[in-house]
Amino acid sequence: MRNYLFVGLFAFCACSASKKNTLPDAVPDCINTLIATYKKEPTQNPPRSIYSYMYHSKKVFYIPAICCDQFSLLMDENCEVIAHPDGGFTGKGDGKLNDFKSARTNEKLIWADDRE
Repeated sequence: MRNYLFVGLFAFCACSASKKNTLPDAVPDCINTLIATYKKEPTQNPPRSIYSYMYHSKKVFYIPAICCDQFSLLMDENCEVIAHPDGGFTGKGDGKLNDFKSARTNEKLIWADDRE
């Protein structure tokens, strides 16, 4: 009986561990810093998230806006802000990358705030 309990407990812990957010190795330091900052803040609704894409053959990081009329953020691998592709009063961002939604490829969720 003790063996079954041990096996069940082990399986539960193993499954629980797989749900943690693990970051890909190629995430710039600024993204790790941003995530650490977000984790210290109260949770948002909708929860914060960070995605990576390929955009015109370059890897970029997209951080959606957390609320109405705020700009999203698009950064390159060197942590430089490229543009705000959506959000704002018009919902069309700052107008610098009008083709971002149609030209982006290879979407990967880098991090999502899974706190309750």
